[in-house]
Amino acid sequence: MANPMHLGFQDAMSPLMEELLYFHDHTLMILFLISSLVFYMISALLLPKLYHSSASDVQEVEVIWTILPAIVLISVALPSLRTLYLMDETNNPCLTIKATGHQWYWSYEYTDFSALEFDSYMVPTQDLPLGHFRLLEVDHCMITPTNSTIRVLITAEDVLHSWAIPSIGTKMDARPGRLNQVMLTLANSGVFYGQCSEICGANHSFMPIVMETIPLNHFQLWLKDCMSS
Repeated sequence: MANPMHLGFQDAMSPLMEELLYFHDHTLMILFLISSLVFYMISALLLPKLYHSSASDVQEVEVIWTILPAIVLISVALPSLRTLYLMDETNNPCLTIKATGHQWYWSYEYTDFSALEFDSYMVPTQDLPLGHFRLLEVDHCMITPTNSTIRVLITAEDVLHSWAIPSIGTKMDARPGRLNQVMLTLANSGVFYGQCSEICGANHSFMPIVMETIPLNHFQLWLKDCMSS
């Protein structure tokens, strides 16, 4: 969970977010090395030193500054392509949930079970229990099991929305008349918070997303209670 003085990413709670953090650190290190090299070269040029005319026509130097950027680009492109492939990889899901964006709330439908759907509204500030997060708590959160492949189908009923949870590395646009999908796999139990990341009207900032991940046996008990009620 982010705090007001948080400058970095949230802790990774999914394998995909771990890959994104690894790629971020990898690219940032390359940028640091390039910036250090450029700073050194600028500093060396500013210092008064003797200059030899033959240094302006050296084939070896031209080859180096042509090949070196290509190597840098390859070192960035290969991890990037791997991460993009992992983001689009679709396995056989154990559970499918349809998330529909409205103005200004979310509704969730567990398509593998009949008549299991509910709306998720933000809890108003005046009704918020002590110690809960303002503008992030909802009356009904999306429940998912741990160590399971989950497919979330995302769409919208009225305008553009975006279903985003930063700690699990998920952000997908919700468009009217179109189904987008994301695959989730979480190993640890917990409550994860997100918000609509697409400006969708006057109450855009009042569309929180809360996903609670629980062990599989607890999830089965929750399903039994929902189906019996």
